Amino acid sequence: MSISTFNIKKWYRMLRGKSILHVNQGLGRCFSTTDICGYYNDLTEKVTKMPELLNCDELPHVEDERGEQILFPVAVFQYGLGAYDLYLLKHDERYLKKFYQCVCWAMQNQESSGAWNNFFFIYPRTPYGAMCQGEGTSLLIRAYKHSGNKIYLEAAQKALDFMLISVTNGGTSDETEERLLLLEYTHRTAVLNGWIFALFGLYDAALVCDSRVYRDAFDKSLHTLIKSLHDFDCGYWSIYSRDGKIASPFYHDLHIAQMQALYAMTHNKLFLEYSERWTAYKKSFWKSKKAFVKKVFQKIRE
Repeated sequence: MSISTFNIKKWYRMLRGKSILHVNQGLGRCFSTTDICGYYNDLTEKVTKMPELLNCDELPHVEDERGEQILFPVAVFQYGLGAYDLYLLKHDERYLKKFYQCVCWAMQNQESSGAWNNFFFIYPRTPYGAMCQGEGTSLLIRAYKHSGNKIYLEAAQKALDFMLISVTNGGTSDETEERLLLLEYTHRTAVLNGWIFALFGLYDAALVCDSRVYRDAFDKSLHTLIKSLHDFDCGYWSIYSRDGKIASPFYHDLHIAQMQALYAMTHNKLFLEYSERWTAYKKSFWKSKKAFVKKVFQKIRE
């Protein structure tokens, strides 16, 4: 990939935590592990950092590689989840309205297969991803919980059914008898944060669906993640993906929050141990600086 001015600016914003796609995403402030409530990561800054959208019908746009403004499904879903949390926290109907605008967009743009064309602007040959499917599911299930309208639940189930189709058959999972990987990018190795966001969608479905399919898939993929967590730790920082790419400061913080959420869900102490270990890495001056420098060099080599 050529090093364009656009990419340099994008990397700088991401590395410094200044990108609207990479706002603070700590542990969710109003989630429940036994019922559908708020989201497991705090996505409210997706909304509060774009206050101009609150009183209009516009949805959040992002800039693509050509500098054009597009509607990116993950950005829409995350904005909607953040808006729903703010509605629960503040009881302001404006947030609920924005939430349903995102829900409406998700319904209108879901393909008949249940998929959302997430990476159309950058990977047209491999446009689908488990993270997108999982977050879209979480959005729609909250709409179902709030409204009682089963059309949202049916669309959420279609999204997960597509997610669980194998990559070789056009879906977003890599499954064998022993493991289940959920792939944010179907042409790459597993990405930690995207895998976990996909798990969150399965967890939500397991809370509201009578079928054991989604609970069994959650359990199998969670077990795979537990066995794979060591692949996402380099000894001084967390790893972004299984091909060894180190996490940026933003993704390192996100990994910590996701470990905390998984611990709350499962009570498995391994997730607590990793959240504490990665927090300790962050507090170490030398480890954090070493990770930052390595990430910069990785980006330059891409």
